[in-house]
Amino acid sequence: MIIFRPTARFVFTHPAHFVAFGFGAGLSPFAPGTAGTLLALPIWWLIGGAYELPVLLGILAFLFVVGVWACDITGRHLGIGDHGGMCWDEVVAFLLILAIAPQAPWWQAAAFFLFRAFDVVKPPPIRQLERRMKGGFGVMFDDILAAGYTLLVLALAKRLLLP
Repeated sequence: MIIFRPTARFVFTHPAHFVAFGFGAGLSPFAPGTAGTLLALPIWWLIGGAYELPVLLGILAFLFVVGVWACDITGRHLGIGDHGGMCWDEVVAFLLILAIAPQAPWWQAAAFFLFRAFDVVKPPPIRQLERRMKGGFGVMFDDILAAGYTLLVLALAKRLLLP
């Protein structure tokens, strides 16, 4: 099976492609989803302390909607609804985690590894919903569910390990 590998030229031909590919992070030949997740860190370091949580959640909701638009258009242009290089879903989902999780670096590291694991493994019902939901919303939503699992595990760890 031949998998279409978009180029930088493709990413820069449309604003939706540029966003869906995480400003180019999704062009990484190795683990583009991880590259997208890593892209969220410097974005967080820039905006995280600048806004209160309700404003951050509003910004993330806007970025989610932008992602639905960008991933829908890009998926149609690629002919692959959820191409592996489209990593804006990881960026937004990990930003959500960073907005809610404790800010200590080791919590952020744990969040990173947990999120990547849940995004790759896709425990129920993530995989089932991913198969049913198509288009940009489906691309974005499964990562929000992986973020939810991550936040749940972090909350349990915090409750059990730090009385």
